[in-house]
Amino acid sequence: MPEAYVSARYESPGADAPAGAVPGPAGRTAPHPLDNAARASLTGPHARFAERHGRVLRYPVEVSPWLALPDDVGAADWDDIARMAGPGTEVPLLGHRGPVPPGWEITFDVAGVQMDDDGVAGAPEPEAVPLGPADVPEMLDLVARTQPGPFAPRTVEMGTYLGIRRDGALIAMAGERLRPPGWTEISAVCTDPAFRGEGLATRLILAVAHGIRERGERPFLHTGAANTGAIRLYEALGFRHRIDTRFFGVRVPLG
Repeated sequence: MPEAYVSARYESPGADAPAGAVPGPAGRTAPHPLDNAARASLTGPHARFAERHGRVLRYPVEVSPWLALPDDVGAADWDDIARMAGPGTEVPLLGHRGPVPPGWEITFDVAGVQMDDDGVAGAPEPEAVPLGPADVPEMLDLVARTQPGPFAPRTVEMGTYLGIRRDGALIAMAGERLRPPGWTEISAVCTDPAFRGEGLATRLILAVAHGIRERGERPFLHTGAANTGAIRLYEALGFRHRIDTRFFGVRVPLG
């Protein structure tokens, strides 16, 4: 199951404060928006998508599978997850580090990294074209063949998606997913296997980053910790390792 949530096939181009904490009023530290990126998105720029049960938030499942817990998750929040998702449903959680209640099955637990902007030189891509709802069947087909991570029928609504076509066929794409205040995640970076080695992923990442910077925000992204090829690519493009994270899934108890 982890392959459905963790990108592993990107193209290669030939002290006590929480990680990332920022100073708050009177010297206090406040969590960085990227520390709980899904929740920061759903309480910020993506609030229009938010479905809520108690303190638990999620995207509509046809938009994104991610569910967002509060930082101080407790027993009542797990009860709300169960009521929201339904018995026997698998629930993916981004970055959850705590225990799970008895009776909840862990379905996958994959080490990941979060990388943020450390001088990414975004640039427009002349060959890239905007992708929208009419392109979703082709986007879903490309995702199914390349497995870049979760992509659902309405994921395209989360932000700007760009693609490259050859002879009319979609052969590469990249776009925007989570949007914590001041930041936008680059996601769904994928290339048809027949066209790898041309640097299409690099060009699309830089084009998406350019659009993010144009509206005054900064790009970030996630990938698997074992995905060393992608990490090297991202470092070469100006991303840096920010924190280690987890791609984590649980199944709601049946009773």
